[in-house]
Amino acid sequence: MMVRTLFKSAALAVAVLVSAAAGAQETSFEDWASGFRDRLAEHGAEPATIALMMDGLEPDSRIIDRDRSQPEFVRPVWQYLEGAASDARTQNGLSAQATHGEALETVESQFGVDADILTAIWGLESAYGVIQGDFDIVRSLATLAWEGRRRQFAENQLFAVADMIERGYADRDQLKGSWAGAMGQTQFIPTTYMERAVDIHGDGHRDIWTTEADALGSAANLLARAGWQTGAPVVTEVALPEGFDFAGWEERDRRAVSAWAMDGVRPVSGEWSPDDLYRPARILLPAGASGPAFMAFTNFDVIMRYNNSTAYALGVSYLAKRLSGLDALPGDWPQDNPPITRSQARELQQTLTDLGHDTRGVDGIFGANSRAALKSFQAANGLTPDGYAGRLAYEAVMARAQ
Repeated sequence: MMVRTLFKSAALAVAVLVSAAAGAQETSFEDWASGFRDRLAEHGAEPATIALMMDGLEPDSRIIDRDRSQPEFVRPVWQYLEGAASDARTQNGLSAQATHGEALETVESQFGVDADILTAIWGLESAYGVIQGDFDIVRSLATLAWEGRRRQFAENQLFAVADMIERGYADRDQLKGSWAGAMGQTQFIPTTYMERAVDIHGDGHRDIWTTEADALGSAANLLARAGWQTGAPVVTEVALPEGFDFAGWEERDRRAVSAWAMDGVRPVSGEWSPDDLYRPARILLPAGASGPAFMAFTNFDVIMRYNNSTAYALGVSYLAKRLSGLDALPGDWPQDNPPITRSQARELQQTLTDLGHDTRGVDGIFGANSRAALKSFQAANGLTPDGYAGRLAYEAVMARAQ
């Protein structure tokens, strides 16, 4: 009786989900699935593969909820770093290195990517293989292709899933991962898997789920193909000189370290090496002028090709530093000036535009245009023009608008 009741409840939930979404977008899940079967065939998928992927497929309401939701509160970068490079994650990483040292050595030798960086990515992506996600990625991606914000992207991932199945890279039941379709110990989406996953042992499988060497090798291959520079630095905390030109600074600007050094930028500890002086780098102020400053090198941007987040790349970098024996995390964060919420960001964007500092859109996402507008306001009002959308900047703009 309980099984039958649960089945009826699940069927009703799916029916409500399909009905509501269909009314909003005029295409039922069944109609999308029928059309996508044709597109899979046009892609070249065999009938058996299409049936394996599509027969009995239903949308997953959890995926729709997660795709539509955007967190209101933005986690301060210092809190993210504390978690990313925590004592527990560091100790677990050292244990993982001890257990899988041979695989890491092989991968580092083959691809030239530092083993500590690979271990750090492994730790952040799946807790060293422990947490890989248990969503059916075919169902997840089908739901996103039908209803999500990036439908063509999701369909492209499903085409790659069909290729994976037909080439024998993965069984249908093996395709588990995150709600957004990332898989395995290093959380590859299917297209990235097809392009960058590798078979380290030559056994005919690119097993990023249960074979650590393949998972780590695949991550290393991705970084190597993205331009990883063997033996080069990733990121260094720096001290900015008094009178630093914040108005002329842009986060995207690259200059040789020697040029930054001539302007008085120096590492917090030690000196620039002769090799480093010739490397291009950019300055990051993830918490504004009152927080730590960082010199980000090419390898930092390569890590951002894995996950396009400054906080993520800092987390990988500092976890790797801790794994290598450097125990210090950057300090002196402005705890009293956390990032503003998304609704506050929308309000700030609108108010800046109303005051004549055009953000070129009001979406709650504080990108380059919004930062430039905030810097313009700060410079015009005698404030340090760092473009950081923190509590103090928000209060200053709101006060000016009154």
